[in-house]
Amino acid sequence: MEIEIWQAIVLGIVEGITEFLPISSTGHLTITEKLMGLPIDDPAVTAFTAVIQIGAIAAVLVYFFKDITRLAGAWFKGLFSAEARQIFDYKFAWYVIAGSIPIGIVGFLAKDWITGPLRSMWFVAGALIVWSGVMAFAEYAATQTRGEKQLRLVDTIVIGFAQCLALIPGVSRSGATITTGLLRDIDRVTATRLSFFLGVPALVAAGIYELPEAVGSPAVSNAALIVGTVVSFLVAYASIAWLLKFVAHHSLMAFVWYRVILGGAIIALLATNTISAT
Repeated sequence: MEIEIWQAIVLGIVEGITEFLPISSTGHLTITEKLMGLPIDDPAVTAFTAVIQIGAIAAVLVYFFKDITRLAGAWFKGLFSAEARQIFDYKFAWYVIAGSIPIGIVGFLAKDWITGPLRSMWFVAGALIVWSGVMAFAEYAATQTRGEKQLRLVDTIVIGFAQCLALIPGVSRSGATITTGLLRDIDRVTATRLSFFLGVPALVAAGIYELPEAVGSPAVSNAALIVGTVVSFLVAYASIAWLLKFVAHHSLMAFVWYRVILGGAIIALLATNTISAT
């Protein structure tokens, strides 16, 4: 079955909306693919969804262009200057690099599980509900007493390991990273910004790694890949702007309830054999 252009547009919209919201883009893409009749356990379909994530990451690069170029410049200067290494931007750049390593290793080693058994709708529903409890606890327990300048290397490493949980469809990469940031008493806006920065190397690497699989498959046309990626970029850019404004004034509880309701609905559909698990 070939992914049609209209399906690529729909998946691009879903990816753009959900990639940075704490509701699981992989989970929503899996659900959407299932509803459109696409084989969710097909490696080509999995590769397609990984590739169009590059569009969402491009939105991060554009939205945070000044921040990223500032951090990159500080990191480069710090490699050659002891004085420059005292600047926080240099340290923060290293924090992001260190926090990005765990998911790269785990993602590579667990690839067969991610594209196989974990694509089950039962896993998606269960992860949506279970991680909602963690998010709710984080909102209750968080003191939010530390901002960006109070970040430490250990924070980004811990959050980087938490990001690995997002390899389970339904957990959510941003949900895992923001929640862990809150549990380490980092304020919600800082945790959200850090989630964006940690997502850049992780998702770009995943997209590049899966690109040969998607391009080489008869089920995925180059046109579908381009359309899906462009749509995800446009929608993700708007999503980033909205989320940063939202978390500045609201808790994550609206997302928690949404996840629980969605997970419960999926379980009901599976239990009544309305949809199949794979």
